[in-house]
Amino acid sequence: MKKLFNQYIFMGMAALSLALGSVSCADYLDKEPDSDVNPEMAFMNFTNFQGFVEEAYNCIPNKESNFWCCTFNWGEDEIMNTGGGDSHVTAHFDLGDYRNWYSNDQSFLHRGSGSLNSTSNDKFAHSLEHAWYVIRKMNLGLENIDKLTNATQEEKNLIKGQLLFMRAWWHEEMIVWFGGMPYVDHVIPADGPFDLPRLSFQECALRCAEDFRAAADLLPDNWDNTTVGKKTLGKNDLRITKVCALGYLGKVLLWAASPLNEKGAQTGAAKSGVTYQYNTELAGRAADALAEAIAEIESGRTPYSLAEFKYSDIYNHEADKSANSCFSDIFYTTGQSWKMPGSVEAIMRGPMPDINGSNWNFTKLWGPKVNNLVEHDAIIHMPTANYINYAYGMANGLPLDDPESGFDPTHPFKDRDPRFYHDIMFDGFKFLNTTPGNDDKPFQYLEMFTGGNMVPTGDPARSANGSRTGYFCQKLVPHQCNRYDGMYNWGGALQTYLPYMRVADIYLMYAEAGAAIQGPAYKNNKCQRAAVDAINLLRDRVGAGHVAEKYLMDKNKFMDEVRRERACELAFEGFRWNDLQRWLLLTEYPYNVKTRQEFKRVGNFDYTKNDPRDAEVTGWSETVIVERDYALKHYLLPLKNDDIYLYSEFPQNPGW
Repeated sequence: MKKLFNQYIFMGMAALSLALGSVSCADYLDKEPDSDVNPEMAFMNFTNFQGFVEEAYNCIPNKESNFWCCTFNWGEDEIMNTGGGDSHVTAHFDLGDYRNWYSNDQSFLHRGSGSLNSTSNDKFAHSLEHAWYVIRKMNLGLENIDKLTNATQEEKNLIKGQLLFMRAWWHEEMIVWFGGMPYVDHVIPADGPFDLPRLSFQECALRCAEDFRAAADLLPDNWDNTTVGKKTLGKNDLRITKVCALGYLGKVLLWAASPLNEKGAQTGAAKSGVTYQYNTELAGRAADALAEAIAEIESGRTPYSLAEFKYSDIYNHEADKSANSCFSDIFYTTGQSWKMPGSVEAIMRGPMPDINGSNWNFTKLWGPKVNNLVEHDAIIHMPTANYINYAYGMANGLPLDDPESGFDPTHPFKDRDPRFYHDIMFDGFKFLNTTPGNDDKPFQYLEMFTGGNMVPTGDPARSANGSRTGYFCQKLVPHQCNRYDGMYNWGGALQTYLPYMRVADIYLMYAEAGAAIQGPAYKNNKCQRAAVDAINLLRDRVGAGHVAEKYLMDKNKFMDEVRRERACELAFEGFRWNDLQRWLLLTEYPYNVKTRQEFKRVGNFDYTKNDPRDAEVTGWSETVIVERDYALKHYLLPLKNDDIYLYSEFPQNPGW
């Protein structure tokens, strides 16, 4: 820890001019020249102090593009292709090799020695390892807040609110991966002492909660409606708001209440029922914050709302003309001059990605590499069959394994949750909209059945470049990102970004907190919705059935439906590992396996003229590809040895 703090101890007290989004909010950052060297100038007015704060925003890593080919889905939701994918964090995590996080640059958790640069606009210069630096900087700002004399009360509130939020957020991001940490709330002098003990997760979470609550009371619902924000209208989308602080207040308390942090790491939690055992006092506090956030959102005072799920062509993500917003725009935009994704739903994002930057890596990692249909890096993210069969139920709202769901294994793609058709490429899906050359005509419609031309065979090239699971994903990157349709080319103006928090997550966390406290009928007095209403609202958005009555009669069964809804709505957005971790399900079957879908086509179904969801198949079954042999230690990532050897009060995580 001493090393971590010392490397930042002589950080300059400059008011740094750093880009936030596509602009640097020049009105904020037109600072006095002397403020770069004079601490009195750096903190004397809003413009200079805001420049100082901007660096914390700049440090937020881009989870999907902080290196050439990144991974961030480490639960049972995703598997990489053989060959190139074997070197990625996902593959190492499947083997239980969690130490790979700090020897592998291919995730937002780590950047190699010398690569981190807090002031750089290069997306490759950032990772979660900025945390101690940013925390120290925020403490420096808080200890100098009294120097902000040439400012209005609104300006003082905005500065202090951002400082408090960022201090808490970087702590929160660390503890969900590594467990409880010291809560650093002051600038540690160059000569120490360096003896802050590691707190438990719950202890650290409560310190985060204090800062998030204080930040929420200082920050605005909408920066555009502040006197300061009116100077930069149209450029405030990425700034921290009251709802963002409330959302993270609810999140950190819900995580603290969850089984892992209430009962401790253990196996067999599903069979014993421990997976349902929350700290109800903390869950209640989480529900309070999330209900307050929902009330703010539904009041219309914020810039946030649920994006609309209205499509004239769901497979090609073509929004209906009547839609005022688009679900797909949460994750990517195209033909909109590289507009920052997020739509009306994103609450927490980092800096604006560089123009066309995602097209060099992220947009080429999701479709088949067979015959070079998707160009460049031989890396493919692909969804597992078991996750799809679990998360994406039927249009009537029932899970596939419910006897009354209507699921027909001879027509497995029919009448599924509408999000299935938006997110997943399945057998018979028209992958190439542009008519391909003769050599590629067999690949225009995906053959994902056992023995099809997109699945592993004895041919090493097809095994490495097709789908190991019988599916591809297009939720975050549209299928038109291929050599023929060329959406990832410059003319597509394709921009991608994965938000850290969005409106749907607020409703999902509220429903979970309510389920833990009372069950589906739980209703907080700060908003007008019961726990079950929050889930049904998300299903109404996409046109799926409500939670069935049978799941409302049992508190644990309702929790199961809340968790399944979370798996579907937030699929492939980087949350699954943390969810399985805090629910004590990482070690439990079926969450520790990854499977491939097996089946054969029946008859002469014409995929060129008919909807592939109507096709008939036979032999519907799953084959296990990977079984993860996890132990108790796998509920937390290990810390670097260089850190734990620094002083005795900062021990390694158990088992590592």
